[in-house]
Amino acid sequence: MSVVEVGLCASCQHRRWVASGKGSRFLYCRRSETDPLFPKYPRLPVIRCRGYERGEEQGGEPLPGSPP
Repeated sequence: MSVVEVGLCASCQHRRWVASGKGSRFLYCRRSETDPLFPKYPRLPVIRCRGYERGEEQGGEPLPGSPP
């Protein structure tokens, strides 16, 4: 999934990639654990989010614009 398809979630510190048993991947928003206004699995691409906070590399996946 490309950065364009994901939007802000691609670089947010609150994201977590979840894989299904069949190999599909979904973005889970950890903000949903403490604030019910955030969906667990947001509709992508996310272009605006009041909870967005730029994060660090997670799970071996570099942030957009990071050096290889």
